[in-house]
Amino acid sequence: MSSPPHKSPIIAVVGPTASGKSALGIALARQLNGEIINCDSVQVYQDIEIATAKVPLAEREGVPHHLIDFVPTDVNYTAGEWARRAAETIDDIEARGRLPMLVGGTGFYLRALRHPFFISPPTDAELRERLNQIRERRGAEHLHRLLSRMDPQAAAELYPRDWPRVQRAMEVYLQTGTAISQQKEQRPQPPESSRRLRILALNPPRAELYRRINERTETHFAAGLVEEVRCLLSGNVPASSNALGAHGYRRVVEFLQGRRDLASAIEQTKLDIRHYAKRQLTWFRHEPDVEWFEGFGEDKELQEAVLRAITKTEVDNA
Repeated sequence: MSSPPHKSPIIAVVGPTASGKSALGIALARQLNGEIINCDSVQVYQDIEIATAKVPLAEREGVPHHLIDFVPTDVNYTAGEWARRAAETIDDIEARGRLPMLVGGTGFYLRALRHPFFISPPTDAELRERLNQIRERRGAEHLHRLLSRMDPQAAAELYPRDWPRVQRAMEVYLQTGTAISQQKEQRPQPPESSRRLRILALNPPRAELYRRINERTETHFAAGLVEEVRCLLSGNVPASSNALGAHGYRRVVEFLQGRRDLASAIEQTKLDIRHYAKRQLTWFRHEPDVEWFEGFGEDKELQEAVLRAITKTEVDNA
């Protein structure tokens, strides 16, 4: 990707869950006069904390963070909404002479910034509830099969278990009569800043990554994850919300609904998150112009290697 000579590349730190993206992002931001824009679809939500891996304020080392912890939990926030806010935030950070840095593992958010979505119809709550009921009775894979009949192209681009996006594609088709894949042709132009993204991806050793995921899951349950979800459900956050459908939360909901026991919820959560980490790696391997770094983001040697790669490019392009 070519960049205007008078503007610096915008750094994006991506990779699988539990790979140390936040630690790397903060280390780079401190060195590069940067501010972090959250690129994680769960960390946008308020009131869910334990299983989100949000960096506590005291551990951000003075680095400003944006688009984190700002969406009410009962709102189903979309990638398109995030992308529009992220573009505005990038412009604001650059206007203050600082470096915007996207940090997070939601590849769909990053793609929405690079390739903006069309303006979709507002959510039909009744239709969404009907689809939720079908999913709960028949499973996410059944919804994906239904979508493949309505919009084969959209279904081919989505994982069968990625039910929030599968359902949204079905909603658009059922509300408008037009496939979402066709409507995507009406996308607006991407913001200028999206053409300057420099994507740096972490690829830690798989066995150690999975061990960390298992350990972190047990820590979340021990820290009161079940009680956190119980409070959200009693506070009228629907079980079908995007926030409670996230990895780390959906199996707790099933436990509280009596659909599985606690031990099963813990073990299935570990499996879900390991599978999610694998899908994240696959996603970013299919994205163009990604630079890979082997290891975990909190490793000092890796941080120095990434910083050297960034500064070398800046010198070469000067």
